[in-house]
Amino acid sequence: MDPMTRIERSLAASIARAERPGCPPRLAAAMRHAVFPRGARIRPRLCLAVAAACGEDHEEITDAAAAAIELLHCASLVHDDLPCFDDADVRRGKPSVHRAFGEPLAVLAGDALIVLAFQALAAGAARAPQRLAALVQTVGGAVGVPFGIVAGQAWECEPSADLAVYQREKTGALFAAATVSGAAAAGAEAEPWRQLGERLGEAYQVADDIRDVASSEDALGKPVGRDAALDRPSAVRRFGLAGAIERLEDLAAGAVAAVPPCPGAASLRAHILTETRRLLPKELARHAA
Repeated sequence: MDPMTRIERSLAASIARAERPGCPPRLAAAMRHAVFPRGARIRPRLCLAVAAACGEDHEEITDAAAAAIELLHCASLVHDDLPCFDDADVRRGKPSVHRAFGEPLAVLAGDALIVLAFQALAAGAARAPQRLAALVQTVGGAVGVPFGIVAGQAWECEPSADLAVYQREKTGALFAAATVSGAAAAGAEAEPWRQLGERLGEAYQVADDIRDVASSEDALGKPVGRDAALDRPSAVRRFGLAGAIERLEDLAAGAVAAVPPCPGAASLRAHILTETRRLLPKELARHAA
């Protein structure tokens, strides 16, 4: 089964748990709205790619880890779009959750998706429970404090923030969770995979900063120009557009170099290069090439 089919199947099973009788119907609908239709699913695909490179032996555990990471990502987007943060009307080309369902249900849907991520992990690790503790620790650290998504979001509330720290926590933490969880789900030594995830996460954030100034709302499915409007830390604001593209290329090369020895190292390196090239808007990608 191809990776995207595995990811969508696992996410659908997770959301189905929320749609059982007894759950408020509009809350369940808000959760589904946040997760489907799919985005790029970059983080869960990375999780599956690392597990495959490490010699995955229990697909259901990897699928659960990948689903958990994507559910946490979707939850972060729901909260990120709220009026108290970005006040975004659109996400993935459709109304953001708070626009479609109201602010109270958006807050609750994001919270419920976070809990659902850990429920997915617990259910998926039934055949190899000895791997569950490492997965919970990794995923929990990526979303909480002091170095997870919540901490990264909180830097936007401080009078100043170090760009590298902000990017590592807000974006890099979940990418690191994807690589570490992929290895842990496969029963491999997990910590050596953290640096790869951190570099890919920073690369993705730099690319997102570039798209914020060089792409369009139609292409991205979300508003552009938000970094400047909200006075946020940004690689483009710090380095300029050309400097940000150069930074992205350096991070991609560093990510390739950070792949630990494993049976599928060559194919994983090729996967990383392909994915990083896709991050730039088409015109800039052609120019960079």
